[in-house]
Amino acid sequence: MPARLACDNRRMLEREGTAGVVFPLSADGRRSTSAVGRAVVADALRRVDAAGALGAEQETNWRSGYLVHFRRLVEAGLASKAAALSIARDGLGSLHDRMRVTGPAGKETGLDDLLSAPAQTPVATLSVPGAAEPETELSLPYRGERLRGDALVRRLEAWVSGGIIEPSCADAVREVAAHPEWLRLPGRTVAALGAGAEVGPVEVLLRWGATVAAVNLPGAATWARLLDSARRGAGTLLVPVTRELPGDGDEAVARQAGLDVVREAPAAADWLAGLEGQLALGNYVYADGAANMAVCVAADALTVRLQAARRDLALAFLATPTDVYAVPAEAVAYSARAYAARPRAVKLAGRPLRALSGGRLLRRAYVPGADPGICDSLVTQQGPNYALAKRLQRWRAAVAREAGATVSLNIAPPTRTRSVVKNRALAAAYAGAHWFGAEVFEPATTRTLMAALLVHDLQAGAPARPHPWQDEADAAAHGGLWRIAYAPRSALGLAALLGYGAARP
Repeated sequence: MPARLACDNRRMLEREGTAGVVFPLSADGRRSTSAVGRAVVADALRRVDAAGALGAEQETNWRSGYLVHFRRLVEAGLASKAAALSIARDGLGSLHDRMRVTGPAGKETGLDDLLSAPAQTPVATLSVPGAAEPETELSLPYRGERLRGDALVRRLEAWVSGGIIEPSCADAVREVAAHPEWLRLPGRTVAALGAGAEVGPVEVLLRWGATVAAVNLPGAATWARLLDSARRGAGTLLVPVTRELPGDGDEAVARQAGLDVVREAPAAADWLAGLEGQLALGNYVYADGAANMAVCVAADALTVRLQAARRDLALAFLATPTDVYAVPAEAVAYSARAYAARPRAVKLAGRPLRALSGGRLLRRAYVPGADPGICDSLVTQQGPNYALAKRLQRWRAAVAREAGATVSLNIAPPTRTRSVVKNRALAAAYAGAHWFGAEVFEPATTRTLMAALLVHDLQAGAPARPHPWQDEADAAAHGGLWRIAYAPRSALGLAALLGYGAARP
């Protein structure tokens, strides 16, 4: 969600006297995001790693100290599938127990009241058809070209050999290219929470001829863009409208369309529950700062409510590359080869840098031979609220998959989105990432690549794997962060220095 929309949303909540999903009040009368983060991580760890839980509870500087505790969540889960699922279930349970919902009179209730609360807003559906012919071939926009056929295969092979994506990612995209009839997702409706997200799949799916139900904040500019994508596409956009339109045409629809998940989760869930076709719920919501946690928790409550109403529900998520993941032995071995093959000058320069930084700069990525390895790509600038919001989605994916649901959770590559490039430090690091073997994608490339992986997961499915970390690692498009020579955070500062001049304002 762009910052302007987040500010508009906050003003609207203040004007109408209700805040929807909020953080709980602490003893000093504040709504502390750090207190919730510490408590949720501790609760998630408690059954499988008591020492880790205690460490999280006693962390005095959560804003910068959260990194080690989020890594521990992954490490503790590697003990067994049961341990990983315990962490996921207990983390979700803690969030649902702690987060609150406020009503118009200021009364607070528990988050799980949203699971049965009646919808307060009647929602009508407008169907917006496209005028184009569906695309009948998978093509990928890349550096000013559209890659298809052999050119697409060569690019996938180059990404694999360069360590930019996992081989299973290339396999999945090739399978979609071989089955262009999948692109329309016949018989399915994809519901997109955060439909206006910059790297969300809505525009691509509409080009391919799919049916998409859009859930996004009210806001004429965003809805005008979504409606334009629908008209220029070949699919059908389903638009929620909560008030009678004052006139005809897309301009009137754009002014009245939209649902606020933070405040209207029951209405959004009930609207989606009534849609035709097999339903896939894609979660692409985002906001700035603490608002991101509120919207992600509200989206999770909506998901649970919708799961109870639609037994056919599939779930879809885009996982961030800047998180902690267990990675396969092949990625560890690739990184070890890259580390050993560093030019002599780089090796010589690295020694004083490591010494001066106390070992923080240019550390090798993995313990040699680790299986699995741990790739820690958390970025301090994104903060603990962002980390917890994204971990919440991974937890929901693991629990839903274990319950038998179809789940598409794919790691997206580092991408030059507006939310990234407005942070000068992150923009600089992305601009200099290529010096360390990583590739940062343009939004159009990421959108199409991730939409193709979503189609693959919904159409081809996924085999059962022994452990949740293997589900997360499958088809990862991490942009090279898993296979570069250095631990990503230990190279981030130098990447920013090298890329500062080229960073886009």
